[in-house]
Amino acid sequence: MSERIPLIRVTAMPADTNPYGGVFGGWLMSQMALAAGSLASRTARGKCVVVAATDLAFPGAPAVGDEISVYAEIARQGRTSLTIRTEAECRERDGARTFAVASGTFTFVALDDNDRPRAVPALEEQNG
Repeated sequence: MSERIPLIRVTAMPADTNPYGGVFGGWLMSQMALAAGSLASRTARGKCVVVAATDLAFPGAPAVGDEISVYAEIARQGRTSLTIRTEAECRERDGARTFAVASGTFTFVALDDNDRPRAVPALEEQNG
């Protein structure tokens, strides 16, 4: 397993499958968006909404019962936006083998109480 700490770790369940019995790519994408959103809100110290999802790739296929770990890191910070790169890896349910199953980039905009874009605190301010 990776030395990184995942933002989300979840087990794929039967309800997460497509009509062919495989884990639905949309469900996997939503797990990556949730992880990226968590990092965005924590970094921006408030409400953030996703405005774009790009560079999505699904190189592997998890099965029901597999454990999915989603990792996220800030790729770019703008004045009101954050671009976050995500990677999802899978650990087989009854084994130790891990493999990449998805990756993608999500762009978020920080919003104020009136749902208007607001400035994201500089990373230097957050790290003191």
